[in-house]
Amino acid sequence: MSGLAWTQLLVLSLIWGGSFLATRFVLDEVGPFTAVLHRCGWAMIVLWAVVLLRRMPLPRDPRVWLAFLMMGVLNNVLPFYFLAWGQLHIETGLTAIFNSFTAVFGVVVAAIVFADEQLTRRKAMGVAFGVVGVAVAMGLETLSHIDLRSLAQLSVLTATLCYALAGSFARIRLSHLPPVVAAAGMLTGSTLVLLPLAWWMEGAPTLALQPVTWVAIGYYSLIATATAYLLYYSILAKAGSGNLMLVTLLLVPVAILLGHFVLGEVLLHRHIAGFVIVALGLVVLDGRLYGLVRRRRIGV
Repeated sequence: MSGLAWTQLLVLSLIWGGSFLATRFVLDEVGPFTAVLHRCGWAMIVLWAVVLLRRMPLPRDPRVWLAFLMMGVLNNVLPFYFLAWGQLHIETGLTAIFNSFTAVFGVVVAAIVFADEQLTRRKAMGVAFGVVGVAVAMGLETLSHIDLRSLAQLSVLTATLCYALAGSFARIRLSHLPPVVAAAGMLTGSTLVLLPLAWWMEGAPTLALQPVTWVAIGYYSLIATATAYLLYYSILAKAGSGNLMLVTLLLVPVAILLGHFVLGEVLLHRHIAGFVIVALGLVVLDGRLYGLVRRRRIGV
């Protein structure tokens, strides 16, 4: 990657790593559905403003708007809620560790859906490492009985499955659209679903929130969602989807350190060991290190 792409990648990792801490602060005052509504709603306004300023054509096909609605549920409503609810019961750093499993699910779902994304031996090895890493991070006691903490961990993992399904759905239904338009439309679909849902489940959303809550909302909606989407697609154009997968690794130390120094969270040794194994799986899935070792073996 170019120096600019690496810089953008690191900035995106810092932004998304900080989003876990921001979410934790918001959840101290509002419920998970309302927290997600704030994240999607304010980000939607910003991205539509960008679309209008750039004078991009708006989709007119009703099928595209239906796809926005479905994408909003798959990529925002469900995973954001599952992550937020999970963070009520487990550490922010641990949430970020499990979030890195997104790429593993993504490979499996893509192999099922697309003929050109077959599950090769190398990819299968990467998936296996990822599964073992998650099992190590969760611990044997979590796998042997169900309690609130184990349900929270499963909730975060469910969010990663939603992200994986959304990625394949977007490739099928939204790949023909400009990325900013697709993101704005998706957030519109999310907001339309979340507004009545949050009202019904948690009461009418209120603007009478503590200043620290508004700062956190501003961060994770305007910076970690709206701005991050623009940065995400800029990196995608420069470096490709394979390099973007590195974000799921780089943001984890950021989330762990913020959780430790701001919230006083302490992760167990098995959590860190699990992350290392998941990270190894993502490196195997990425394939570049594997290819380099293979070339050196044959003397190329």
